[in-house]
Amino acid sequence: MTDRADRQLAAQYEAYPYPARDPREEAKRLVVGSPSHLREVDHWIFGARRLATTPLRALMAGGGSGDGTVMLAQQMAWAGRPGRVTWLDRSTAAKRVAMARAEARGLDNIRFEEGSLLDLPASGLGPFDYIDCCGVLHHLPDPAAGLAALVSVLAPGGGIGLMVYAPHGRTGVYMLQDALRLLAPAEEAPAGRVDVAKRLWKQLPETAWLRRNPWIEDHIKGGDAGLYDLLLNPRDAAFTIPRLAALVGAAGLEIATLVEPLRYDPDTWLADPRLRARTAALDPIARAALAEAICGNMGIHIAYCVRAGEAPPPPAWDDPAAIPVLRELDGAKLAKALPPDGMLPITWDGLRTRVALPRLAGALLARVDGQRCWGEIEDAVAAAGAPRAQAARDRQALVQAMAPLNRLLLAAPPG
Repeated sequence: MTDRADRQLAAQYEAYPYPARDPREEAKRLVVGSPSHLREVDHWIFGARRLATTPLRALMAGGGSGDGTVMLAQQMAWAGRPGRVTWLDRSTAAKRVAMARAEARGLDNIRFEEGSLLDLPASGLGPFDYIDCCGVLHHLPDPAAGLAALVSVLAPGGGIGLMVYAPHGRTGVYMLQDALRLLAPAEEAPAGRVDVAKRLWKQLPETAWLRRNPWIEDHIKGGDAGLYDLLLNPRDAAFTIPRLAALVGAAGLEIATLVEPLRYDPDTWLADPRLRARTAALDPIARAALAEAICGNMGIHIAYCVRAGEAPPPPAWDDPAAIPVLRELDGAKLAKALPPDGMLPITWDGLRTRVALPRLAGALLARVDGQRCWGEIEDAVAAAGAPRAQAARDRQALVQAMAPLNRLLLAAPPG
């Protein structure tokens, strides 16, 4: 499975651990994202049915400098959740950074293992309830073999969070990669290649497509590591939604959700009833592929996957005992900030839409604190003067509006 490009890739991440992180920054912020946010894993992988008291065995396959590892381990620690996160990567330099970040936070629920994810089947590691593979498969000689290696250590009922590059939103990247293969061959020293790439970026004509793509910023804001990973990477394969679905299906998996679901719904962007009549005839993958093609700004795809035929039942939104949670939002602050017309503005990489919220959205959201269940929230809204039937209807409407945004989720049952 190792070829010339793979050896160059290994050398790249020793020279430039990715993403560039300073462990001293851990005192100021936690880098949060998808996949592998604990609330997303509880909701999308386990259907908000796996008890919070059940230890979570997680693997970060290709953990790099530690963003996903530190995020999930810290969220588990803050929530008092039992379990452990295993970091796995073949970069010694990245391991040093990730370990320093964990040490800065005092996290003791991380295990560090140096090695290739391709060796997982015979590694003795696992099984794992949840596996993260973020930004790795698209660099492998054989992505299918890499995904199969992950599935080999996936516990029954578990799931995988994937991130792969998408082609349309990376317009301009591959053109510049072609140029740099001519100007800065992969055989040259990494530092010299970075210097050439910086010089080329300064000299690029205004017509260069990457100059016109404001959604790709790693070469501008990601330091030398970001520039190298984007423009000098020896292997970089982008996946359309159909290609990703085929890869996942060949591994015996199915996509539980794409993040964020509403973004992949073509009806979000197409109001014409005749067009919607045609989108209605498409299967879910085709619908997502259509959204990808017409929007043109998706530079990555994030998917939560489970074994085919083993998806848990959908989260029980109608259960009065279910506890709603907001992902990286404060319910009270959000309630106060809602527009008077009830239309919540949403922006994804410059593409704007508005989501209609029900009249009692503010009253409901103000009480979503991760502790109260839906029954208690409805009781409080009714006690404040709203008709109980209206509170129930508006709760359902709120779920329909915000769950596809990946912002309103259900918590793991406390046990």
